[in-house]
Amino acid sequence: MHLVIQGAEIETRDLKTLAKLSGADAIERLSDSAFRLKNAQPATGIAQLCNSARLDHGFVPADRKLSDFRLLVMDMDSTLITMETIDELADMVGIKAEVAAITAQAMRGEIEYDESLRRRLALLKGLDVSALQRVYDERLKFSPGAERLLEKARGAGIRTLLVSGGFTYITDRLKTRVQLDYTHSNVLQMQNDKLTGAVIGGIVNADAKREKLLQVAKELGISREQIAGVGDGANDLKFLAECGVSVAYRAKPVVRDQTTYALNHSDLDAMCNLLSAER
Repeated sequence: MHLVIQGAEIETRDLKTLAKLSGADAIERLSDSAFRLKNAQPATGIAQLCNSARLDHGFVPADRKLSDFRLLVMDMDSTLITMETIDELADMVGIKAEVAAITAQAMRGEIEYDESLRRRLALLKGLDVSALQRVYDERLKFSPGAERLLEKARGAGIRTLLVSGGFTYITDRLKTRVQLDYTHSNVLQMQNDKLTGAVIGGIVNADAKREKLLQVAKELGISREQIAGVGDGANDLKFLAECGVSVAYRAKPVVRDQTTYALNHSDLDAMCNLLSAER
């Protein structure tokens, strides 16, 4: 195993301490924000030191290669992109705080997702459809490292799937913009160019995300071990459980506790260092 250490500021003294704790026999620099401690082993004190130093860490099998993976599955809001789309729509009519509070409860797993979406959409009933384009044009930003992660995945021949409790208005545009292979999200119902406060068809919840992942995996003929996934909220846990490697990105504690790795301080493309032991 190799121990990968990542973060905005990595002190030499911390690396040396971590190497000693883990029994690593070499320290390899991957970038300004990442190091690999070779031939390391889990040990008491590693997690505590990394937490106090605001570093992300993960043990990576020495024979793991990026090309071992065939599918990268991602959540959208607060993962691929920095915003929660529905919260930004709510901001257009001055009720962002009210809607964001419901969003946060759902992401922490405190309320059932379907009910949370119905409550939030009901508050947006009557919103002009043009608000969706404004949110896309004015508010959407990719998470740091997101585009680099997708570029590296494409370069390794890895297919990409975006599963989102957001809306097709956004995911369809992102699919073209960053060359995603598959997307799955909610279809907003509209009437007279205004939101009705409902969706067409079933809600894309945790079960729907998982089912879409399994459908794509079957279509590609791949196993669980060939799938890598990343998300941030409780409604991502079911699809992340179907991934050989799962990553919690700037995630809620309930997600960090149930994934292979957590990235709390690093950019999203730091995931690549956890998917490969190659330089």
